[in-house]
Amino acid sequence: MILPVSRLSTLGLAVALIAGLMACPTAEAGPFRDRDGLSQGEISSGGTLRTYEMHQPDRLKGAAPLVIMLHGGGGNGKNGAKMTGFNALADAEGFTVVYPNGSGRGLLLTWNAGHCCQYAMEQDVDDVRFLSDLIDDLVARGLADPDRVYITGMSNGAMMTHRAGRELSTKVAAIAPVVGAVFGGEPLSASPVPALIITGAKDTHVPAAGGNGQFKRRSETPPNDVPFAPASAAFDYWMTSNDCRGEAKLKKSTNVFTLRRGAGCKASVQWYVIKDGAHAWPGGEKGSRRGDAPVEDFDASRVIWDFFKSQTLS
Repeated sequence: MILPVSRLSTLGLAVALIAGLMACPTAEAGPFRDRDGLSQGEISSGGTLRTYEMHQPDRLKGAAPLVIMLHGGGGNGKNGAKMTGFNALADAEGFTVVYPNGSGRGLLLTWNAGHCCQYAMEQDVDDVRFLSDLIDDLVARGLADPDRVYITGMSNGAMMTHRAGRELSTKVAAIAPVVGAVFGGEPLSASPVPALIITGAKDTHVPAAGGNGQFKRRSETPPNDVPFAPASAAFDYWMTSNDCRGEAKLKKSTNVFTLRRGAGCKASVQWYVIKDGAHAWPGGEKGSRRGDAPVEDFDASRVIWDFFKSQTLS
């Protein structure tokens, strides 16, 4: 069948348009994002394929500050994004945020923080190497400023944040563990690392007083193989690692929180105790249907970012 000239012209235009679209580099359109504004990434670390979620504001060009947010035990990267609201803050402030996935069976993932938690701890997963490799990859691809890489996390993710801070002190500009813990006996970091710690005074899962947490089901067993140290131990650890001369005399206290700070430190140390805080991300959303409700009068994500953006490696 012979097509009329008008139809040939239309067909030719369509073919040209399709060819033009195919010729455009994919980078022009930006990474695919799901309905939560996240793009998915993967990286090989130690011979194992590891995955992460990433949110990078459209207006960012070149290397930018990078916030790595580590989800809690039994969570995942998408859960961490929803819980903290960092995506909206990244859009407003101009930084990239990455939510790595821990390891485990299905979507219930954990981090190997040394003495916690469950699968990752039991399998001795090298999560420090994963985070190190992830940082190196994002820096090499021009997506992260090597002098402005920050790590925060909740619960098991906070414990992993402490570990990453001390073992990757030459790559991490600051850390902010939220409702997590140390265990006692950790070696000091090789170099000072600015640390902002957030504790829930009414947390029963990772109690401020230390020990094993309480669980809603009697059948649940502790995810850690040794008891948690008191929350004050985390503050003392970073005071020592950062070579503080002592604690600042002025302790800020409101009806929402108490803030203690180090004095004469080689790197800043701050410790917020949220008076009505439970095992949740303050100012965020519940981590799960059965999870504790977060307080609404303290915005942890904003406080953390305001701390991070004043810190650089050099």
